[in-house]
Amino acid sequence: MKILIIRHGESQADILKVHEGRADFELTERGHRQAEAMSEYVSKNYQIKKIYHSTLKRAAQTAGHLASKCNAPLIPDDHLMEFNNGLLAGLKYSVAEEKYPQTEVPAHLSVYEQESLLEFRYRTEYMMSKLLWENNDDSTVAAVTHGGMINQLYQVFLGLPTNSDFSVWTGDTGIHEWIVNGNSRILVKANYIPHDI
Repeated sequence: MKILIIRHGESQADILKVHEGRADFELTERGHRQAEAMSEYVSKNYQIKKIYHSTLKRAAQTAGHLASKCNAPLIPDDHLMEFNNGLLAGLKYSVAEEKYPQTEVPAHLSVYEQESLLEFRYRTEYMMSKLLWENNDDSTVAAVTHGGMINQLYQVFLGLPTNSDFSVWTGDTGIHEWIVNGNSRILVKANYIPHDI
């Protein structure tokens, strides 16, 4: 089974320099161009059967571009939403740093009305299980989501522990291509960006 994990395009939050997370910003004009270019590349190189996507606008709009090029059904799923950053959502970085300073908490707890690390990991485990269960071994599917969720998906894909200090940077509409064959996991592409927009 082939899975394409794709980050959304540039959003209004990138321009405003605010914490995004669960703040529901739309794509910018540049973000739409990025999504269109990514979709053109994917449609020419893969036979996508289904497109799972976060229900936040920036991901849903990116997935819409992909669906129009690949003629594949859209499957919205809240489990693919970005980390629930609670009271930080939509705040300018400087304001958030002053009002809600970073603090360490154990994986089962959270601060500032955020979800805990364990809750975030559970959503990711659920989503990976769903992708594998609902699709055939010879299928190619896409999941359009967010940078934080992509990091969590990598941890699940690679079998890393919840508290692993591991991250993968993903640019606007960056593509990660994975192959799952039984217990075998193959990383084919990481943060491939097929445009210069």
